[in-house]
Amino acid sequence: MASVEKVQKQLQSELEKFQGIQKDLQKFISARQRLEAQLNENKVVEEELDVIEPDGNVYKLIGPVLVKQDLEEAKQTVKKRIEYISAELKRNDTSIKEVEKKRSASQEILGKLQQQYQQFLTKVAAKA
Repeated sequence: MASVEKVQKQLQSELEKFQGIQKDLQKFISARQRLEAQLNENKVVEEELDVIEPDGNVYKLIGPVLVKQDLEEAKQTVKKRIEYISAELKRNDTSIKEVEKKRSASQEILGKLQQQYQQFLTKVAAKA
């Protein structure tokens, strides 16, 4: 039978692991929010480019300077950016799901260890 100290150490170790998983999950969620904002911003740009007349002017901000850009080139650039961000979102969502699985497994282990620890404390209290 395991000792109280052993269960206590396992509990502490698993709690630290769980907290690390929580931090990882928070990082992925923050990254997802940034990607969503970038995707929405690029979709707005795409919509704006779609309403410009074929002979209209498009400018790109490069540092402090506005540089004239070809309309089709601008559309292609934005389209590729949207594809890239969408792919990153999918990758990020996969990572979030994996971390959530790890978190669930860790929560389960924590619950079991807490039960063991409580049982030990109850036994120790009953003997005293």
